[in-house]
Order: sequence, then structure tokens, then C-alpha cells
Amino acid sequence: MAKAKKKDSKKKNAEVSVEASKKPAKKKAPPKEEEGVRGIIRLAGKDVPGQLTLRRALLRVKGIGQTTRLLVAEIIAKELKVSPTVKVGTFTDEQIEKIDSILMNIQAHAVPAYLLNRRKSRESGKDEHNIMNDLVFSQRQDIEHEKKLYTWKGYRHHYGQKVRGQRTKNTGRHGMSLGVIRKTQQPGQAKKDSKK
Repeated sequence: MAKAKKKDSKKKNAEVSVEASKKPAKKKAPPKEEEGVRGIIRLAGKDVPGQLTLRRALLRVKGIGQTTRLLVAEIIAKELKVSPTVKVGTFTDEQIEKIDSILMNIQAHAVPAYLLNRRKSRESGKDEHNIMNDLVFSQRQDIEHEKKLYTWKGYRHHYGQKVRGQRTKNTGRHGMSLGVIRKTQQPGQAKKDSKK
């Protein structure tokens, strides 16, 4: 009796799993438009959905990470006299311009130096924080500078190898595949080899 119940329950579970696999995947509904919330906002040259809060929207800006975004959101909230959890789509154009000016000049506000991404810059000798295209450009310039000096990092960059001391024996391979290449046998050659 107990064995029969187990078999029945297994059959039911199998039928349910088959039915579940046949159902089409649910598609996400587009975010609902709220009154007074614009759909897309341009923050520091990046399109950001207006439904995101200020803290979440700052993560979309290249050069602002998890820790920095919290502090920058607090600075922006103080300057604009709003909450850091307010939706970005509710800001006016003037407020967005003010946010952009804060983001472009983060180091001028009360941000500790260890949160800035370019400390003791080679050009100015000051602590700076670059975002978006400025960050990409400065990184590229740093790599080219290392290559020009032909430091170890520059050497590794030049030859396309890993720079930070990782192992390269079995990872980071690209280009032609490595391995054993067998010689092609001509017809009748295999028979001769087997007779020897």
C-alpha cells in the first residue's frame, strides 16, 4: 500500500514538472509610468531610468562604486535638499545640471581621499576622481605610459599577458589552440606499420 502511494506521488511530481516545463516563461512587464516621473534621465552622460532612486542611479555612472555612491548621494541630497531615496525622474533640469557638476568635481566636496580613484595624479599631483570618458582616457594614458617606460607592467600589457601576477599556464589562453597535432596517414601506411 505504501509503495503504491509513493509511485503515485512520483508520477504526479513527474507530470507537474513536465507541465511546468511546457509553460512559456513569464515576460517582465515594463515599468509603470508614474505621474511626475520622467522615463529616462541623463546623468553625467549616461542614460538612467527615471524609476531608479538616486543611490541606485549613481551605480550606473562609470567610476562610482558601491561605497562612493552612498557618500555622493548624501552630498547631492544635502545640496538639493532632497532625500537620497528620491526617484531620479522627479528632478528638474536645473537639479540634474547641479548633480552633474557635483559628479564632475567630487574631490571638492567632503570626500575622503581613499575613496577617490586617482590619488596624487601624475599631471597635477593632486587627488582627483575621474568618471565616465575621463576615467577611460586616464586609464589608457596610464597603460601607454607604462609601455613607454617598459616597466614590467608595461611589458605584460605590450605582449597581451596577465599583468597582476596571475598564473598563465592554463588560463588566459587565446589565439591558436595548443595541443598534439597528429600526422595524417596515407592509405596503406597503417598496414605497413602494423606488420613491422
